[in-house]
Amino acid sequence: MNDLAQVAPAFIEMAHRIVWCSATTVDTHGRPRSRILHPIWELEGDQLVGWIATSPTPLKRAHLNASPYISLNYWDTTQDTCVADCRATWVFDDEMRRMVWDKFATAPSPVGYNPAIVPVWTSPTADAFAALRLEPWHVRVFPGTVLMGKGGQVLEWQA
Repeated sequence: MNDLAQVAPAFIEMAHRIVWCSATTVDTHGRPRSRILHPIWELEGDQLVGWIATSPTPLKRAHLNASPYISLNYWDTTQDTCVADCRATWVFDDEMRRMVWDKFATAPSPVGYNPAIVPVWTSPTADAFAALRLEPWHVRVFPGTVLMGKGGQVLEWQA
């Protein structure tokens, strides 16, 4: 296992380059359910934190109420892959929703975008807009070069 200080920058670089990930939650019957989401990651002091701008649909809310854990898996055609297994917490207060909205609106491309492009997200305080705070307990960065026998290093951290 590696130190988070070593793994986090490599994870953020790969995740922000790939942008979209498969996000898997567990439903109320213990069955996995995946969807495609677009997190943004940052270091808060010595902690890796992710944010997802999303709609708080009844399905997502039920899944995260049943189990507050989410697994995020990024992959691209170079075979680069990284994973963050996280505890997810809904954020509904207006100040934090504005903060997350602004993170996406001001981040550089390709991870940054204007959240207002989603028709139901008329503002950061709209009922259809919420944020998920992601706190990883396990992170893995697996460069495709390792898989293809061309060198590199797998980095992994667990709380």
